[in-house]
Amino acid sequence: MESELSRIGVSLPDILLDKFDVIINNRGYSSRSEGIRDAIRGYIRYYDWMSDIEGQRAGNITLAYNHKQRGVEDLLANIQHEFTDIIQSTIHIHLDHDNCMEVIILQGEGKRMTEIYENLVKNKGLQHVKLNTIIPSEI
Repeated sequence: MESELSRIGVSLPDILLDKFDVIINNRGYSSRSEGIRDAIRGYIRYYDWMSDIEGQRAGNITLAYNHKQRGVEDLLANIQHEFTDIIQSTIHIHLDHDNCMEVIILQGEGKRMTEIYENLVKNKGLQHVKLNTIIPSEI
């Protein structure tokens, strides 16, 4: 367990904090701080996992966004054109009047998959971006 603690301030929209409070209550955390520490640990584990993706992989990136967000569709098209070497297919569905979900099917070098993920995740117009991969030779 961490021996030294640092205090930080975080600004969150009320709806996000309300949802987080429900989760920490359901999971039995004793405080928000405990829940935030656990969430940060999970984020670090995912980041470390992402750093180890290499070699031939198959995978997908699932993303969600509001199509009315200015420039988001052009951004997606530009990024996808940059990664035609690993993109096998895309699936696009309309979740409701404003929101869309895309699944990008990938096959190729794992480092390229993390590259496309990093290009997508840093854009504020995307509400959800998640990469999953498998090693085909291990199936």
